[in-house]
Amino acid sequence: MHATLPLLEQTDFPAIKRGKLETLQVNLGYRCNQQCLHCHVNAGPKRKENMTAETVEQLIEFLGAAGVKRLDLTGGAPELNPNFLHLVTEARKLGVHVIDRCNLTILFEAGQEGLAQFLADNKVEVVASLPCYLKDNVDKQRGKGVFDASIEGLKKLNQLGYGQTDSGLILNLMYNPQGPSLPPPQSELESAYRERLLEDHGIVFSNLHTLTNMPIQRFGSTLISKGEFDGYMQLLRDNFSQQTLNNVMCRSLISIDWQGYIYDCDFNQMLDLAAPLSDKSKSHIKDLLGQDISGKAIVVKDHCYGCTAGQGSSCGGAL
Repeated sequence: MHATLPLLEQTDFPAIKRGKLETLQVNLGYRCNQQCLHCHVNAGPKRKENMTAETVEQLIEFLGAAGVKRLDLTGGAPELNPNFLHLVTEARKLGVHVIDRCNLTILFEAGQEGLAQFLADNKVEVVASLPCYLKDNVDKQRGKGVFDASIEGLKKLNQLGYGQTDSGLILNLMYNPQGPSLPPPQSELESAYRERLLEDHGIVFSNLHTLTNMPIQRFGSTLISKGEFDGYMQLLRDNFSQQTLNNVMCRSLISIDWQGYIYDCDFNQMLDLAAPLSDKSKSHIKDLLGQDISGKAIVVKDHCYGCTAGQGSSCGGAL
């Protein structure tokens, strides 16, 4: 795989600093039942990295002490971590809003038969990956059969109340482009998704989030192989929007890797760009107890243009 960090080091991206910490985004491991071309984590079925029970307990302690409002769980497939159910249960006891970034097909994996009901019982917000409402496009990007399994997963969640008005069960969909292009306007695409999924499959959902593909890991390496890396970076730069800077997710979020180390965002984590939050080269979640990190500098490189291009892009959709 081609390394992308050397191509991102030199940057004129504006300096930004942290605000109040509101969200703890946690990568529970790189193991996944899918292996997608666009994946900036390079996750897959053969990956072995998984957060330990000890680190999960340190996260729970931090959640209770820091007053964090949201716990955003990602992977890989976060549900494949054996500590997933315990972490969600304890976070909900603390009154923390939990988000599960679910690839939908995981709902039908062996050992996950009760997962959908567990998510509903704990009022976990589901952010479900569905890069298109057309079968051919999804299967091309994510693997044969993924679209049909994803549709069945959405129907299962709908049956439990997810996406239904006044149910309190949030079901958001996540879209990312098929290749080196920017997402279309989020509101227009959401309307198209609603119409097609309802008419074709009887599916409803809460909101659609658009996410720009990041020029790192598997996707970045593919761009380099095809000779498209420089052109894609120029596209991101040409569409830089100053007004998105105040809303980038790294201002109110920290990203925790499967070992418990802290980064400014999930993308910096994949580039091993540790957050400068202490006098250590890498800060661990256990080191952050009792610290106020507001006003701290955020590590920026050229890939940050991916979050600020066009309408902006974050794990919560357009900015």
